[in-house]
Amino acid sequence: MKKILLLITVVFCSVLSFAAHITGGEVYYTLVSQSGDDYTYQVTVKLYRDCFSTGAQLDPTVPISIFSNATNTSVWTRIIPQSQAVKQNLASPSSCIQNPPTVCYDVGFYTFLVTLPASSAGYTISYQRCCRIAGINNLNGSSSLGATYTATIPGTTSLATAPANNSAKFIGVDTVIVCADNSFCYNFGATDADGDVLTYAFCNAYVGGSQGTPAPNPPANPPYSSVSYAGPYSANQPLGSGVTLNPATGMMCGIAPPPGIYVVTVCVTEYRNGVPIATQRKDLQIKVGDCNIADASLKPEYINCGTTFDYTFSNESAPNPLVHTYYWEFSDGFTSTLQSPTHTFGDTGIYSFKLVINRGEECSDSVTSIIKVYPGFFPGFTSAGVCVDKPTQFTDTTKSRYGIVNSWRWDFGDVAVQSDTSRAQNPAYTYPAPGTKNVTLIATCTKGCIDTVQQTVDIVTKPPLSVAFKDTLICNGDSVQMHAIGNGVFSWTPVANIFNETTADATVHPTTTTNYFVRLDDQGCIANDTVQIRVVDFVTLRAIPDTTICATDTLRLGATSDGLRFLWNNAPTLNNPTLLRPTAKPVANVTQYIITATIGSCNATDDVQVTSKPYPIADAGNDTIVCYNTAAQLNGSIVGSSFTWSPVTTLFNSNTLLPRASPRRTTSYILSAFDTLGCPKSGRDTVIVIVNPEVVAFAGRDTAVVIGQPLQFGATGGVSYLWSPPIALNNINIADPRAIYNGELDSVRYTLTVKDSIGCSDEATVLVKVFRTVPKVFVPTAFTPNGDGRNEIVAPVAVGITKIEYFRIYNRWGQLVFQTTVNGKGWDGRIGGKDQSTATYVWIVKGTDFTGKSVFAKGNVTLIR
Repeated sequence: MKKILLLITVVFCSVLSFAAHITGGEVYYTLVSQSGDDYTYQVTVKLYRDCFSTGAQLDPTVPISIFSNATNTSVWTRIIPQSQAVKQNLASPSSCIQNPPTVCYDVGFYTFLVTLPASSAGYTISYQRCCRIAGINNLNGSSSLGATYTATIPGTTSLATAPANNSAKFIGVDTVIVCADNSFCYNFGATDADGDVLTYAFCNAYVGGSQGTPAPNPPANPPYSSVSYAGPYSANQPLGSGVTLNPATGMMCGIAPPPGIYVVTVCVTEYRNGVPIATQRKDLQIKVGDCNIADASLKPEYINCGTTFDYTFSNESAPNPLVHTYYWEFSDGFTSTLQSPTHTFGDTGIYSFKLVINRGEECSDSVTSIIKVYPGFFPGFTSAGVCVDKPTQFTDTTKSRYGIVNSWRWDFGDVAVQSDTSRAQNPAYTYPAPGTKNVTLIATCTKGCIDTVQQTVDIVTKPPLSVAFKDTLICNGDSVQMHAIGNGVFSWTPVANIFNETTADATVHPTTTTNYFVRLDDQGCIANDTVQIRVVDFVTLRAIPDTTICATDTLRLGATSDGLRFLWNNAPTLNNPTLLRPTAKPVANVTQYIITATIGSCNATDDVQVTSKPYPIADAGNDTIVCYNTAAQLNGSIVGSSFTWSPVTTLFNSNTLLPRASPRRTTSYILSAFDTLGCPKSGRDTVIVIVNPEVVAFAGRDTAVVIGQPLQFGATGGVSYLWSPPIALNNINIADPRAIYNGELDSVRYTLTVKDSIGCSDEATVLVKVFRTVPKVFVPTAFTPNGDGRNEIVAPVAVGITKIEYFRIYNRWGQLVFQTTVNGKGWDGRIGGKDQSTATYVWIVKGTDFTGKSVFAKGNVTLIR
């Protein structure tokens, strides 16, 4: 198997020769000797510089200070010379990397001995240098930001033997290639000579120094300020959400962000006997290159602890053009050539598998891993205690179907401190300030499952307390149970006439109105509330006055009362007889409704009488249909003392029950009847006068025929037709009769009567001229388009012609000035909208007569102005 790793740290030139050249650093130490309470340490400050930086070389000497953690004051300051310099260079990147960047570091070591007495709070070793380069992707204003590199020497407060300590030392290879949008891993792992348990986390990068004071001597006192991160990046996600840090190994893996420069700071915390004693830091600028890698990449280990035996696998490196094929092989015999196969395992266990990319090709790569299949691991927890400055108890509820839950890592979400963690199964934590806390539990089991659950816990200044009711009424001599809601110890006062006063549900029986006070004590966190019990000797009740309604109507009954419960009689006529104001629909002419109001053992009654009167009766008559623009006679009648019609705009004599209606369109007329017998509403009825559409008779246009030519009529407008006179017609009672003329008459004017479905009628006429000639097209010999309304156009008049194929007019130069195929359509003496002067024009016409023969004619026409 081959692996291609690369770190790209970019350094840009600055306007100051002394700035923008250090790209990272760390501090570590070893214990050399101990004499009583004095401890001698060998301390090393390790600084990184990009070989291709145009800034200054690594400083020959550096100012180092050691500060007391109890007072944050300096106890030791020296100028330390450089003791060693090495060059780290990735000489030959693989040919299976597209656009590989150049990787080279100058690394300087500054080593010294220091003897310090043991102290309760320990010490901080510090070195500061300015400045970082411009254009760092995850920082704001990076060109003016310096860096602070620190290490901590533990004190005796955490553990009596803690000062006898060798710090954790980072051991990862720094020349690692990181290609944008590709998977990568960078090792921030460390060793510890004392065998302390190490945990890793991303942490804030510190500022330090300035362009005015690039190498502070001595370094500034702690505490140190964080750099400002540019979104969407943060101290906890310096390379974005796609890159994570394994808290147990320090391995940073994921999918790289877009090309650029990023500051990453990792803190390693040393735990001894379960107690954190010291934290060491590594601050490094990582450059992400615009490159592609033919890389088969898998995590060292996968765990399926979900709900099923299914798991979907994929290459941790992003798809890129260098990868052509995939081959997956699993220890249970399953294989696949898919890019992202899903495998269903047959049982629990640990399975090995292998991914090969570009199998048999030059840029082939392979990687193996294992997967632990133990589904059914569900982390969870509960909490009790919500008050500030009081312990909040957390209880682990993690469930594991396979294996035993064996570790817990808690983060209590107290952002103001870094010590808000625990490895106990059921820890307690005291919050110093109120607010919503995001509590995180990372749980593991003996099968290797690890999962995270997060819940919010609201920390308040007093525990939540509420009561079921704030006040109520009881009858003198009765008792009532009060109910408080909350977690803790309850107490009620005053204690007279009370039972169970130390529970959430106290029962009282006061003889007078009394305020009861409930006190909730949640581990010394106190909340109070009040319940008023009003005591009465009788119930007040007054029903609404007697009333009259119209029969079949409903009404809202009601009363004024201090009662707590109510009951009306005649329940079948009510929507709910237990309401103070129910809706009633009485069925009798007179109904008496009785209400009973109750407070415990006290009650009162009252009644209301409801009288139902019938509605006045209105009969507007039957609906009717009338012809357009004709009147209809309405015939109304009432049982009552008065009436009205509406609308009245199209009524004649609307103040009578027999008005005449003349609507222009279909209209509904409403007759309303009133009386003085008690029903205040009107009785109504509606009559609809339907107005049939207007009948419009059409007999056709006036026309001309020759002797013997059949003429087909085509009338419209109704459902029945009558033609008069019947001369030459084959049927006088249809819309489309035929006629053939023998020449006895020169013309005939027919009158057509048309009727609709209800007999509404209309008339129309049509003139037929009969020519004693052969089929012919007549054209006048002259026309005078002068606007006097006579002889304005020259047009063809076809007789015995069923179709005009064309009628054309030409001027004396042979120019076509007009043409048409429509009988009777003519020329107005204009060309292009311009009047033409007096002249003679030639016309030609061609048509088809009623026998199918062609008819052709030509002639002259004179335009006279």
